[in-house]
Amino acid sequence: MLRSDHPLARIVDAYRTAEFATLTSDGTPIAWPTAIVRNEDGKILVTTSLAFPQKALNVRRDGRVALLLSDPTASGLADPPQILIRGTATCPEQIHTAPEGDLGRLWVSLFERQPIVRAYLRAGARRFTDWYFMRLLITVTPTEITTAPRPADGPGITGGTLLGAQALTGYGTAVLAATDRDGAPVLRRTTITSTADGYGIELDDDTAITPGTASLLVHRHDEKLSALHNAVLRGTLTRTGSGWVLAPERLIQPMGRGPRDMLRTVQSCRKATRRYLDRRGLARPVIPWAAYRELTGKR
Repeated sequence: MLRSDHPLARIVDAYRTAEFATLTSDGTPIAWPTAIVRNEDGKILVTTSLAFPQKALNVRRDGRVALLLSDPTASGLADPPQILIRGTATCPEQIHTAPEGDLGRLWVSLFERQPIVRAYLRAGARRFTDWYFMRLLITVTPTEITTAPRPADGPGITGGTLLGAQALTGYGTAVLAATDRDGAPVLRRTTITSTADGYGIELDDDTAITPGTASLLVHRHDEKLSALHNAVLRGTLTRTGSGWVLAPERLIQPMGRGPRDMLRTVQSCRKATRRYLDRRGLARPVIPWAAYRELTGKR
């Protein structure tokens, strides 16, 4: 468990984002960046809105998960290790809209570390952003915590014809989501290169990773958790005579950041939220806006 007296607790708390991996229905590990908070009992809270429920649905089907803390941007840490937390997760059906308990602590952290989120509370925005405050809670119970040095930035991908090359361009490292021999997710931040067969993955010889379906995650943010970009590349991981290679098969990335892209994103999120509620015969929850404004110091 990661209680406050754990030697890594302070470092975990300082990281602004973590990479969170769940297993899809075909066993492929997929990771996305997320904010986390340590609970008092040493478990870890991850949340997702109803507009992006796939992580929750994955956990309900297979609770094996992994968290990696490997991007120290804005953390104030000087050359921290990457921290891999593996364990099991649960995600009840209950939808949470009030900023209470550990979820309230997470909202306080988000409002402080990601000031842009405060804009979602404005009266003119609430009609379009209520889905962001409809949360499913994922609780991770750590069973294994390990550390490793973060790799130095490599030359990265500089274009090419491989699927995903443009999305990966400009990144000196990427996060590999793979599985161990039991099919549980494993995460590693590593360097990648272009090869004739796919993306070359730098891995230690003693890694617990096995060949199979896998994915690569790249993401970045600035000091205020803004200017966000992320992309995931799914594929098949193999071990060749010259090392590990991921053959890309599908690129997943959010829409652009222009005004029209933002409008389409909001519309898509509202529709996804409605689908989630309709499939369960639920009415749209009411958001206690005053409680959130109180957390930001505004009345």
